[in-house]
Amino acid sequence: MQIFTKINDIKAAITLLKAKKYRIGFVPTMGALHNGHLSLIYKAKAENDITVCSIFVNPVQFNNTEDFEKYPIQNDTDIDLLKNSKCDLVFLPSVKEMYPEPPTEKFNFGTLENVMEGAFRPGHFNGVAIVVKKLFEIITPDKAYFGEKDFQQLMIIKSLIKKLNLRIEIVACPIIRESDGLAMSSRNVRLTEHQRKIAPEIHALLKKCADHSMEFSLEHVKSEVIKSIEAIPEFKLDYFEIADEENLQPISNWSDSDTPRAFVAIFLDKVRLIDNMKIFCNFAKS
Repeated sequence: MQIFTKINDIKAAITLLKAKKYRIGFVPTMGALHNGHLSLIYKAKAENDITVCSIFVNPVQFNNTEDFEKYPIQNDTDIDLLKNSKCDLVFLPSVKEMYPEPPTEKFNFGTLENVMEGAFRPGHFNGVAIVVKKLFEIITPDKAYFGEKDFQQLMIIKSLIKKLNLRIEIVACPIIRESDGLAMSSRNVRLTEHQRKIAPEIHALLKKCADHSMEFSLEHVKSEVIKSIEAIPEFKLDYFEIADEENLQPISNWSDSDTPRAFVAIFLDKVRLIDNMKIFCNFAKS
């Protein structure tokens, strides 16, 4: 496994690989790797000749300075995990390498960015777009792999690909969960022992939403889930929304969407956790 810290060096290496007609699979991360990230690596390896992983905690996508400062950094452990997973190339740049000057690009994703994460984290998706665009320009992958836990981000990146007319296939990969249902996240390591015991309730409530979608109106299900969240003292709800997964716009009735999905963001003290779940509706309901 080769490790690069400089843009020009990894670009030169990839140019040589592409000259040999090798297909490049790319997994961008912010490090603190877990089995969710590794599942993306394995899928990329299965579908490409060369797998590249980037580790870069992108400061311009954080609207909360404290969250950025406390984001877990474990580069040595991450590199060992990537070696064991037989990743081929790792890109580990500094902030100065990525942003020699403060980035000023502005992107407009319309209604995709005005709801849920976009509404609660202003500027977040612009920061995501800035770094993903730059990474795509550096790595020039054939395929790039993103987990569905950050589903809104996934849709933003698909929109970015269209805006920039890039010939990169975006591969969506399913959420990887702990045995108790908690979605794997780098932020989970910041949970106390007590918070870690409570956190799986997030998944349980999403499952309750999905299970009850066949019995009750959307308004009733949404109200009951919010009540259940608010009944847990340790939870502070940012949002719970049921939206169409294609345009991310909230829906009022199950019949409003062929592809509804439930989305939630919850604080456990200062640790913010997000999750989502696809809802299968076999018939139209009001």
